[in-house]
Amino acid sequence: MSQPVKLYNTLTRRKEPFEPINPPYVGLYVCGPTVYNYVHLGNVRTFLTFDTLFRYLTYVGYKVRYVRNITDVGHLVGDSDEGEDKIGRMAKLEKLEPMEIVQRYTNDFHQIMEIFNILPPSVEPTATGHMVEQIEAVKKLIAQGLAYESNGSVYFDINTYNREGGNYGKLSGRILDDLLNETRELDGQSEKRNPLDFAIWKNASPEHIMRWPSPWGDGFPGWHLECTCMSTKYLGSQFDIHGGGMDLKFPHHECEIAQGNALTGKDPVRYWMHSNMLTVNGQKMSKSLGNSFLPTELFTGNHPLLEQAYSPMTVRFFMLQSHYRSTLDFSNEALKAAQKGYKRLANGLRIVKSMAFIVEEGSVPDETHLAEIQKLRQGCFDAMNDDLNTAITIAHLFNLLKKINQLYMNQLQPSAVGQEAFNLLRDTFVGFTEDVLGLHEERNENGDALIDGMLDLYKEYKVQKQYDKVDQIRSYFKAQGLVIKDMKHRIDWAYEE
Repeated sequence: MSQPVKLYNTLTRRKEPFEPINPPYVGLYVCGPTVYNYVHLGNVRTFLTFDTLFRYLTYVGYKVRYVRNITDVGHLVGDSDEGEDKIGRMAKLEKLEPMEIVQRYTNDFHQIMEIFNILPPSVEPTATGHMVEQIEAVKKLIAQGLAYESNGSVYFDINTYNREGGNYGKLSGRILDDLLNETRELDGQSEKRNPLDFAIWKNASPEHIMRWPSPWGDGFPGWHLECTCMSTKYLGSQFDIHGGGMDLKFPHHECEIAQGNALTGKDPVRYWMHSNMLTVNGQKMSKSLGNSFLPTELFTGNHPLLEQAYSPMTVRFFMLQSHYRSTLDFSNEALKAAQKGYKRLANGLRIVKSMAFIVEEGSVPDETHLAEIQKLRQGCFDAMNDDLNTAITIAHLFNLLKKINQLYMNQLQPSAVGQEAFNLLRDTFVGFTEDVLGLHEERNENGDALIDGMLDLYKEYKVQKQYDKVDQIRSYFKAQGLVIKDMKHRIDWAYEE
């Protein structure tokens, strides 16, 4: 890997060479889900983006501590400082304890992450598990004159923060005067000195279920403060990368910068990264439009907008075909194309892993094959180094696949390629497909043993010229999403593309 990793930093609005604070160690924090409902595809895209980052940084030798939290209190309906807690509201609707809601949807989240082959983080803290740290942070901010208590709630004082050298709005590019004009007419702001001040501790009304004792009365932490306390506890007062969906840039991440800066005197994060949103047939994905999908609906095809079911690896491949900072549009046509592309890669994985590569003794390989493979391998690194350009990486993998298929079809002899070139071909293809992009074969439920047995029968029936039975076996394979490949030198099976 000759070129350095470059990442687009939302804070500076440009790609920058990635230089960790303490190499080879990397601190990565990603805002996890608020566990009040089933995880949706927008969430999945965000976590897949940072799974890819985690995988790639690890692949090139960094020691990554990946922290992804669970928000289980404090995230109010509408993402504001007023209203019900999302989890508390769902608990009332379902007539359950809030922690039952938390457990149910945390379990769902973990199951969906596993289905998509999204790796677990190094640490997965919860907001309710860090109440002590949050109360201490509120005390410190009050002592510094950067927060104030009002009717049992505590608010971060943005005007004081800016007067003392802060720059609230620098991440999102929002101008303070414009923000004030947007918020001036809102109700429920009376206990704040400034409409933009945000809650770091909220007084719990009598009907509020989730509450903890504090010096300011029973209450609960502000949503923004939770991530500041959890990220800095496990990654230090300043760490390398903070990620999340683009919808979190303002106000959530803006507030995190202000809090972190106020608590430590320095910006908490070097590189801010944000994944873009999903659209469906060109429209924003939303429940109100009826065009949002749960992952399970994609897997079953049980949705009015879906023409068929799509497997988890098909959806993962589909998302990786677009750059994480670009809008990604869901359509049946695009998903069907992704299904073909994924199955081509899956066939390549199966072939290259099982290929018996025998080089004739004394043969001299053609060096051009090694040079081609080295160039494509470097292309994979260059694409990933260019702000995780997974689409270009996939294009290089398809070019490597051409070489694998030439060997498989006997169009290219092992002696012409040579052992060194083949090892590099196999390791690059498998390494980038599985370890970096997180794509693996979705194994047939019936298992390889049954497939191999049916294939042996197929060969026998062909020899015996029992073509009705040959056709039956072909039909069986097709029903399983497989095809039989009759080649001059062998008979094999593949995933149907």
